Amino acid sequence: MPLVPAKDLMEWAEGENVAVAAFNFNNYEFLDAVCRAAADMNVPVILATSEGAIRYMGIEVIRPMVEATVGRYGITAALHLDHGRRFESVLKAIRYGYTSVMIDASDRPFSDNVAITKRVVEIAHPLGITVEGELGVLAGVEDDVSAERSVYTDPEEAKRFVEETGVDMLAVAVGTSHGAYKFRGEPRIDIGRIRKIRELTGLPLVLHGASGVYGEYAEKLGMEEARGVPDGILKEAIRAGIRKVNTDTDLRMAFKVGVLEALREYEGIDPRKYLGRGREEVYKMALRRLEVISKP
Repeated sequence: MPLVPAKDLMEWAEGENVAVAAFNFNNYEFLDAVCRAAADMNVPVILATSEGAIRYMGIEVIRPMVEATVGRYGITAALHLDHGRRFESVLKAIRYGYTSVMIDASDRPFSDNVAITKRVVEIAHPLGITVEGELGVLAGVEDDVSAERSVYTDPEEAKRFVEETGVDMLAVAVGTSHGAYKFRGEPRIDIGRIRKIRELTGLPLVLHGASGVYGEYAEKLGMEEARGVPDGILKEAIRAGIRKVNTDTDLRMAFKVGVLEALREYEGIDPRKYLGRGREEVYKMALRRLEVISKP
């Protein structure tokens, strides 16, 4: 199956009143597990790499590996650059066959964010490539992205940003954060803010920092105080207008649990024995997330 622009998947999500799951992957085990889960659930998926993942894998091998895996499972998928912080990184992703890119200049002043994002749109759209922009700042750390505090997205600014840039998707800051420790106290997302931004922009909205950080995995990793987005709140956000939901932390936690459990039971040196166990945990986690995100 050929890779498609993420914009096509947003249209599917609109029609089904669900969201598309965007899974970050760092190696073949993650990629295979996610694609197998998407095939079993019969839903499209966005396969995303951060700038850090690109450095780890090498950008030259990513699209061929993704195309082969997507074709093997017969799924519909987009290849997406997550949090492209540098203009050059976005251009490189476009050059190497990504069908969707995120330009994240959310740490810049509003006018600079608009100018940089608009420039990416002008390059990507003639090539049929989807562009995601971001307005507002999520706290937390994820690969090359870090911030000490959140700055919620202003709905009126979001309207201006969309009109001036022409982006296809907008990542918003509404209460989530990157990493495993998302909330102190009761988890809350500003659902009203999502509805207002959606009303004013008319665009598919993107929720970053959306992993569930499920308790059974946190306990096994000694991270009992970690808190993620509960499934019920995530469903409510999707009903309010979120159409792309990012998941990274959950997959990392699942993979580590699988590998550690395998290593406790296996004394040999065959990496397939323990990496394969990690892959199975990622597969189970991807199924769990797809049930929440991409099913009514």
